Amino acid sequence: MFAVYAQAFSFDDPVSGLGIGDRPEPDVPPGWTTVSVKAASINHHDVWSLRGVGLRDDQLPMILGCDAAGLDENGNEVIVHSVINDPEWTGDELHDVKRSLLSERFQGTFAEKVAVPRRNVLPKPASLSFAEAACLPTAWLTAYRMLFTKSGLQPGDAVLIQGAGGGVATALIMLARAAGFRVYATSRDEAKRTRALELGAHDVVESGGRLPHLVDAVMETVGAATWSHSMKAIKPGGRIVISGATSGPNPPNAELTRLFFQEKSVVGSTMGLRSELQQLMEFLDITGVRPLIDEELPMSEAAVGLGRVAEGDIFGKIVLTL
Repeated sequence: MFAVYAQAFSFDDPVSGLGIGDRPEPDVPPGWTTVSVKAASINHHDVWSLRGVGLRDDQLPMILGCDAAGLDENGNEVIVHSVINDPEWTGDELHDVKRSLLSERFQGTFAEKVAVPRRNVLPKPASLSFAEAACLPTAWLTAYRMLFTKSGLQPGDAVLIQGAGGGVATALIMLARAAGFRVYATSRDEAKRTRALELGAHDVVESGGRLPHLVDAVMETVGAATWSHSMKAIKPGGRIVISGATSGPNPPNAELTRLFFQEKSVVGSTMGLRSELQQLMEFLDITGVRPLIDEELPMSEAAVGLGRVAEGDIFGKIVLTL
């Protein structure tokens, strides 16, 4: 079958390790099924995989991709939840220390077919296209959990979203506005600040810039470069929800004095539960909010999309279609 896969690692030039061509159809263990992929979206996870983060040489070639929407074995339109749990695990999927994502231990979604546990297949709402649905399982689900499970925000509260542009940040802006929060966003790029306003942000500032007032919570995915600003931007008793650190995990100043003296909180968040993916789909169905797609590309042109993600040259999601 046709697939896009990591065949070598290069930290400085990740796309150079990409392979595009035929791969064996997936093995289907007991309790698993296959999905014929119609659309799959690119995440930073795919670029890190090509850099050798989270994969070993003996796992290559590894088909990339966490997200997919397509058809199940009976022709039903479905969406794939990409968190793979240990078969014996019964608690919160995200607290399973043996969990993985598709394209880590098991072949990913950038292919004609992907094998997944049956419980990881959810019905796709008819109101969402395959391309829109393919944006949900990683970036949009991450944003949903940050806002609605971890933040403690109430309608009317103010939220700051750091680093407008990527898939999670654009999802956060659109979801937060639809939920009735007062939305602020930052970006180093003037064009991205303008687009963030068009998406629904009430106000935007340059990265590190002064906000009109302190906020109740910050959605943090950038890490080291914005950490001090995030800590200074929240009210006493406020909360930072962090799900990533694209600029690095080690800020020059952790702001610990500010953290304890003003009783601020830092909450980690990662991906989301199957139940939250279902809730997200229902939220989009009711509100009419749709994932922002920067570009759709044939899967055969995956190198172009992965290169753009590696360079940070995106606003929204890049989707690969079959």
